Amino acid sequence: MKPNDVVTSLPENPTQNNSAVDSVQQQEQQPGLDFVRQVITDDLAAGRVQQVVTRFPPEPNGYLHIGHVKAICLNFGIAEEFKGVCNLRFDDTNPDAEEQEYVDGIANDVKWLGFQWEGEPRYASSYFDQLYTWAVQLIEQGDAYVDLQSPEEIRLNRGNFVEPGKNSPQRDATVAENLERFEKMRCGEYAEGQAVLRAKIDMTSPNVHMRDPILYRILHSEHHQTGDKWKIYPMYDYAHPLSDAIEGVTHSLCTLEFQDHRPFYDWVIAKVKSPSVPRQYESSRLNVDYTITSKRKLRKLVEGGFVQGWDDPRMPTVVGMRRRGFTPEGLRDFCQRVGVSKVDGSIVDVAMLEYSIRQSLENTAARGMAVLNPLKVTLTNLPADMDLTHSRHPNVDMGERVIPLTTELFIDRKDFEEEPPKGFKRLIPGGEVRLRHAYVIKCDEVIKDENGEVVELKCSIDPETLGKNPEGRKVKGVIHWVSATKGIPAEVRIYDRLFTESDPEVGDDFLENLNPESLKVVQAVIEPALSQAQPEDRFQFEREGYFVADQYDHSSEKPVFNRILDLKDSFKPGK
Repeated sequence: MKPNDVVTSLPENPTQNNSAVDSVQQQEQQPGLDFVRQVITDDLAAGRVQQVVTRFPPEPNGYLHIGHVKAICLNFGIAEEFKGVCNLRFDDTNPDAEEQEYVDGIANDVKWLGFQWEGEPRYASSYFDQLYTWAVQLIEQGDAYVDLQSPEEIRLNRGNFVEPGKNSPQRDATVAENLERFEKMRCGEYAEGQAVLRAKIDMTSPNVHMRDPILYRILHSEHHQTGDKWKIYPMYDYAHPLSDAIEGVTHSLCTLEFQDHRPFYDWVIAKVKSPSVPRQYESSRLNVDYTITSKRKLRKLVEGGFVQGWDDPRMPTVVGMRRRGFTPEGLRDFCQRVGVSKVDGSIVDVAMLEYSIRQSLENTAARGMAVLNPLKVTLTNLPADMDLTHSRHPNVDMGERVIPLTTELFIDRKDFEEEPPKGFKRLIPGGEVRLRHAYVIKCDEVIKDENGEVVELKCSIDPETLGKNPEGRKVKGVIHWVSATKGIPAEVRIYDRLFTESDPEVGDDFLENLNPESLKVVQAVIEPALSQAQPEDRFQFEREGYFVADQYDHSSEKPVFNRILDLKDSFKPGK
């Protein structure tokens, strides 16, 4: 795609904070519009932009997480709403941390979430030749120089928030000297860390990001896209804005931690005289309680064996949430509910995420019965085994399933009490309860083992109650069940929140807040129809929760289901 012909003007002095953009971002919004959509609406109405172009620019150095989902939904959603386009661009400027595995995984995650990028995936590395040409231009203009200080000297001389920086001894070298040194960098004649290319801006700037930021560093590393062509690689802050400009991006949407980087974003685009001038707008990042999104800490969980990989269903990665059974529709709804704002540090209640997932499952997950903690029941007067036919969903036409009713059943142990607490409405000695989709049964006898543990219930059916209520009495309780002889053994993994604290960072070490009960594996029995599920098929196990056939481990011979969420919902829309 060619850069947009219609561009907006940059501030007269791009080293200053871009107050023009800040004022736009803080202006009064039309009802129903967040500030980003307000900006785009105004830009289109004023003719400042002819077509909206956004991009999702991940660094391929890890797996995407819930925070990236918000960025994906924002960038692709904006493009869709305003009939524009969104590019998928990999900002692959650090070959030491990037792998093709992450490139492929990110592309799959974006597709799974329901989005399609414009054209082929793009790479910052595809622009390395142009970025190098612009770097030479900056040197020739007197706007960049090669610094031969050590990394430690550069760090110390940069200053801090209260002390200005100090000029490099090489800052005033001639253009010819800098061009020669930069060529030596490109050819690999310097060792790593021996030289860098820096922008020449202002070492006394109150914004430390404008104190002669590094543009290029030396890395004698092979790149997953360009091989061993380059010995120097552009820094992210240099490559990112110029990649936006090359692609004709109109609205560069990022999170608030990049707000202080915006002056350099504008500076470098102005200095190379790009015909396309994207604008950067920052909004708050997504923070969810009971969740961490630090790549370093997520990696520590994986490499330390605290979880079973990046796709562990307890992880906030897209691959983890997918394996957990979360739906793309639910994740998109969640991001829409969270919205876009400039309020930094706000924490979103994880119950809102769970609400959105449950909403997406209510009318898409077929129903089934599974007993997670089996207790045997013998129906003493059932004439013969029989097959019951029932719908797969009470409100949506998903066809029917066959449920075998046999003399021997399993019910869940929590549905029987010898000494019931007040308000208990399930099975008790001498009491009645309805079997879901079947008869009313009465508990006539309780059988125990030598330790006094209940091992079996002898029950009788009321033969007049199949599909209708008993006459002369009211039976309040309904419990689920599975045939003991035709039910299928299954492994069921009960997942809970990974951390016990709403703020996992509280305390000295986030690992101390790990939830030891975040995974329980039980040997359950499921109705036969459930064993025919395909990987990633989702169900509501009646009265138990929402479950998904595991993406990798499930088979009809050995069913494995992961609990997505239980049925309880503490979040109320509008809270």
